[in-house]
Amino acid sequence: MMENNATNTKNDLHHLRTNEIKSNIIKFFIYLMSIITIGVLFYLIIYMLVNGIPHLKPSMFANKYTSNNVSMMPAIKTTIMLVILTLIIASPIGIFTAIYLSEYSKSNSKIVVLIRLATETLSGIPSIVYGLFGMILFVMRLKLRYSLISGVLTMFIMVLPLIIRASEQALISIDDELRAGSYALGAGKLYTIRKVLLPVAMPGIMAGVILSIGRVVGETAALMFTLGTDPRVPSSLLQSGRSLALHMYVLSSEGFHVEESYATGVVLVILVLIINIVSNLIGKKLTKGSK
Repeated sequence: MMENNATNTKNDLHHLRTNEIKSNIIKFFIYLMSIITIGVLFYLIIYMLVNGIPHLKPSMFANKYTSNNVSMMPAIKTTIMLVILTLIIASPIGIFTAIYLSEYSKSNSKIVVLIRLATETLSGIPSIVYGLFGMILFVMRLKLRYSLISGVLTMFIMVLPLIIRASEQALISIDDELRAGSYALGAGKLYTIRKVLLPVAMPGIMAGVILSIGRVVGETAALMFTLGTDPRVPSSLLQSGRSLALHMYVLSSEGFHVEESYATGVVLVILVLIINIVSNLIGKKLTKGSK
């Protein structure tokens, strides 16, 4: 009997040591991948800053683009317009769709399965396909030409799956006790969603919005076929323009202003950081204001 107990104890210790070794190996690879990811990020940022900052000139921030100053200011304004208009269309539709999927629909209904299949499929489509689709539909069929509205509608289709999936996951992850507690106090479904669920889910929703902003700001292929490459600021929705990422691509591909393209990349990184900070602040204010 004592021998069996000793054997069981040895086996238990062996299993504990094996599990501990496996756990340490997994932790090691997690830390290693994290360090590599952070290292690559910092390398890209430092590389862009080192090569771009020395070539930043005041003339690159002139209000009007010329072949001499290759100003990026029109592209910055166009990028901000593109982001704002895209989010105005995509955010309400994406959030309302996520609310419907998580709070009103049955998980096994055909409509829900179809919507989720569509969002997952759209998430995996390359951006060049979006660009060709936007060019065929918006530019050619609807005769919107290379214009700001063509770029906005194409970006709307691209970022909508990101907002839907992020918002839905944020709502699904909320503990059902919050819903039950709100209903027990006599609150209706709409009030519960607006006052209880959305404030809690707001960080996850804003994460989807920030990812969408990053995709819009960094997109080139889709916008080349829809927005166009006009270096001027669009004065209307039906005029062409050029985003900052597209401006950087054009400068580097022409081969005459490679140094200026690095400087544009620095401004692009700073612009993305500013937009992310502003988005986080807006999300925090919305969360506090809903409480």
